[in-house]
Amino acid sequence: MPLHHVGGMFVLFSSFLIFFTPLGDAGKILVYPLDGSHWVNMKILLEELHARGHDISVIRAATSWYIPEKSPLYTSITIEMDKDVKDFFNGFIQEQMKAHQKGSSLLTFLNLTKRFLSFIAQAHTLWCDAASRIFENPKMLKDLIDAQYDLVLTDPGIGPGVVLAKYLKLPLVLNVRWITSGEGHFVLAPSPLSYVPVIPGSGLTDKMDFTQRIKNIFFYSLIWFQEKFMVGPAYDSMCDKYIEGGCDIVSLLQDADIWLFRSDFVFEFPRPTMPNVVYIGGFQCKPAQPLPADLEEFVQSAGEHGVIIMTLGTLVNNLPEDVVDEIANVFAEMPQKIIWRHRGKRPSTLGNNTLIVDWMPQKDLLGHPQTKVFVAHGGTNGVQEAIYYGVPVLGIPLFFDQYDNLLRLQERGAAKIIQLYEVNGHTFERGLKEVLYKDSYRQNMQRLSHLHQDQPVAPMDQAIFWVEYVMRHKGAPHLRTQAYKMPWYSYHSLDVLVFLMTAVTVLLSLPFAVFRFLFCRTGGNRKLKQN
Repeated sequence: MPLHHVGGMFVLFSSFLIFFTPLGDAGKILVYPLDGSHWVNMKILLEELHARGHDISVIRAATSWYIPEKSPLYTSITIEMDKDVKDFFNGFIQEQMKAHQKGSSLLTFLNLTKRFLSFIAQAHTLWCDAASRIFENPKMLKDLIDAQYDLVLTDPGIGPGVVLAKYLKLPLVLNVRWITSGEGHFVLAPSPLSYVPVIPGSGLTDKMDFTQRIKNIFFYSLIWFQEKFMVGPAYDSMCDKYIEGGCDIVSLLQDADIWLFRSDFVFEFPRPTMPNVVYIGGFQCKPAQPLPADLEEFVQSAGEHGVIIMTLGTLVNNLPEDVVDEIANVFAEMPQKIIWRHRGKRPSTLGNNTLIVDWMPQKDLLGHPQTKVFVAHGGTNGVQEAIYYGVPVLGIPLFFDQYDNLLRLQERGAAKIIQLYEVNGHTFERGLKEVLYKDSYRQNMQRLSHLHQDQPVAPMDQAIFWVEYVMRHKGAPHLRTQAYKMPWYSYHSLDVLVFLMTAVTVLLSLPFAVFRFLFCRTGGNRKLKQN
């Protein structure tokens, strides 16, 4: 082998060892996660941090349905909650699905918005009450202080982790796309409403006509109202009670050192951003692993027709029974094999080509060459995974950000959306066949996949680097703008504008004033002479 090849291999191998060998000065990380599908993302990040040798503590609710008390990755700190989080969410989700079936009328929208705002207010009050048990427990607080953590890592979809970081005076890293009042960019970076669509809810793109810009401002007003009157007061109360000098949740979010943002500009519309935002969209994705033997046999039995997979994510067990039967009937007529994650009543129209499962290795199935279409609800995880593996999507959005996520794929020609109230045998079959047999859907998704994977550093490696960067440097204040500390009128330069307008007015008025003075004086002298 030529010497320069040997030298190149040695450098490559040395770099590999340096990067992937756990650090000798591993840190201590306090994690305050959000349960449900958000925990799926957080756990993947914790697995990598644990592999790098970091000591991790996780604050969890006693009623958590996703975050186990015992884990080889972390030490648990368990707090009590007044309600079971799973039951609380399930009740709301069932209400939302029933409302979505009624159509898209103004009355339906108003009812959905009212219920959503009420739910959000109750949920954040519930989380604040649970977090207060930490602040009211002297022993727990002492243990947290004595542990000498290097930073707090939290999901700002809920605010207690942000407040706790402020109390403990620790650097703060956010694992984020959503904050307490919507999408994180809107409190972090300039967000011109003329081309930055408000999410969730607006269903708009970055190309808006006049009417759509009015709609965008309306939805921004809803987000502002939600933060100011529905969510903010619960956190203001916590800050006033436990943080010296008080604070508010938005200013605490703006003061975070690093935002690990679970999105990227292959998926998201271009918009202004900030230097402390690190885009890690698709960080949970990696090359597909072999399927279990029985599942692989089922997939291979599809032959040239391939496989369609369907799942509605972690929060929804099943669709309404009549919709399920319609979907099952369409699947039964397809030449493809179907793998369907469905935990409700078994459809009466189920075909022999359809495999019903309680759980599926979603990423491994999406990465299988036999998979042709992904029927999904449009959650962030599923959308990012579909992009990574290049599988076109037929989307049935249900709530939260799902429609907006799918819209971003549809705008790029990689997905088709069917609203829940539109789903019947005819519309589902037509949509499925369009995505399945129209080549442009797969081609466009493959293009997004190639763009997403063409990066100098993998998203997960970026995430780990910046967490460790904050630990090494005890924060990253040099990446934060001072704009957050300016009063609103200074931020928008209204004080400067008023000053300049006043100055211009004075300058323009001065010649007239001098002329008037001279004219009046001359006229007065004439009158005196005449008299």
